[in-house]
Order: sequence, then C-alpha cells, then structure tokens
Amino acid sequence: MEATAVASGIAAQRHWFAIRTRSHHEKSVLQQLSGRGIQSYLPVYTAVHQWTNRRRADLDLPLFPTYLFVHIAPQERIRTLVVPGVLNLVGLGREPTPLPDEEIECLRVGLSSRKFEPHPYLVAGARVRIAAGPFAGMEGVVQRRKGCLRVVLTVAFIAQSVAVEVDAEELEPCGSCARC
Repeated sequence: MEATAVASGIAAQRHWFAIRTRSHHEKSVLQQLSGRGIQSYLPVYTAVHQWTNRRRADLDLPLFPTYLFVHIAPQERIRTLVVPGVLNLVGLGREPTPLPDEEIECLRVGLSSRKFEPHPYLVAGARVRIAAGPFAGMEGVVQRRKGCLRVVLTVAFIAQSVAVEVDAEELEPCGSCARC
C-alpha cells in the first residue's frame, strides 16, 4: 500500500525537462529512454534529401537538434543522465529547470495537426498570440514565406524555434508578451 502511495506521489511531481544529447544521437537516446520506462518526446519533421547519386529519400529529422524532452520527477534525473548519449538536463546552474507542461502539450498536439519545419531562433519581429486552433494561447513572431503566413514559436529556454503555418484569422496582436 505504501509503495503505491510513493509511486503516485512521484507521478504527481513529474515535469517536462529538456535534455541535451550528443549530436545525431537523439533517436537512439529516445529508444534507450523508452526501454528504461522513461516517458520522452522527440518532435521530428520530414525532409527530402538528395544524395550525389541522385537518389532522394524522406528523412525524419529532429525538430530541435541535440534536444529531446523527458517527463520525470527530479529524483529520477540520475536514471536519465546515465543513458548513453545524454549530455545533461538543461537548467540554470546545476539544477535542471522544468518546462511548462502546457508548452510541451501544445507542441505535441499542434505539431501532429499542422505543417511545420525548423526555423532559426529569433528575438525580434512582430509579436502575435494565436487565438484559435491547437496552438491557441501560444505567442510568437510573424513571418511570411511563399504566400503563406507563419508564426515562429520559440522554446526560449533551449533557444530553439519552429515555424508553423497559420491562418490570419487565428492571430491577434500581442502588445507586451511575457513569453515571446
């Protein structure tokens, strides 16, 4: 009975953390974390690559190179750090900093229903808030590309961004966004 109470207490303390991996090791780290029963999330996008022999292939590449996300309690961080390919939990100083659960959930739900691609990290531009759709409430920077309207959403803590196509009706001006 006590073990169940302790397990449910740990589950209640779980937060999303960003982990940094060795370059090009994101997928193997994801598999190893999964094998150890650690909930993890690696957002990927599909890119078409053409090699010198003119062969083309669709590749699933990490949206945020060298980063993935884990849902753990603080006392489980050692289990995560010992996975081969993991460099560290991202944080301030020696303490890992939890990411807002809503931000990761928005990414998980939103990226499954929209077209997206990686985008360079931006700090300046027109700021907007997405008012409708799966990304409702998220704030970002507006960009136009090939006749489409995109909003660059930023996970500021890891200095990474993603550009998401949106309709103009889904946007509202954002005067002083705290999260942008």
